[in-house]
Amino acid sequence: MAQMDLRSVLLEIHAALREASVAHALIGGLALAAHGAGRATADLDLLADGDRSDDVDRILGERGYERLHRTQNLANYAAATPARGRVDFLFARRTYARAMLERATPHTILGAAIPVADASDLIGLKVQSSSNDPSRRYLDLADIDRLLRSATIDLARVREYFRLFDREKDLDALLSERGR
Repeated sequence: MAQMDLRSVLLEIHAALREASVAHALIGGLALAAHGAGRATADLDLLADGDRSDDVDRILGERGYERLHRTQNLANYAAATPARGRVDFLFARRTYARAMLERATPHTILGAAIPVADASDLIGLKVQSSSNDPSRRYLDLADIDRLLRSATIDLARVREYFRLFDREKDLDALLSERGR
């Protein structure tokens, strides 16, 4: 089975979003790697300005992606060819997500300067993901642990994310394992 060509897809989607002036940031596995907490990934995950979700839909459609699912807060796209793979978007509409988008900074990813979500915000997204889908809990906690070990984080903001989902005990357990 052919694998997704993450580099070419990332560069193409990033360039198209930038050309259309759609604020966006890398999240997911590649963003973890930008913060020194990499893991294998088979898709591309992006956060984008929620007010521009129709533009995102158009941009992906023009590049041969079929919309699999779309709500006000997220969209999933897949290409017919495995090398083009799957691209998932979270749409920043709420205060927390908009702040995440504003805090994103460029990192060199696969040879290009791409805006990447802050490590503390990636942890927030992982807390939300595993709270919304408990089957993701152990994978997301492992990602959070890698970020806590390898990235510079804003512990007060991370604690706030855990507090929002009534999961401060999970954070305390991770920090105690790290001697923090």
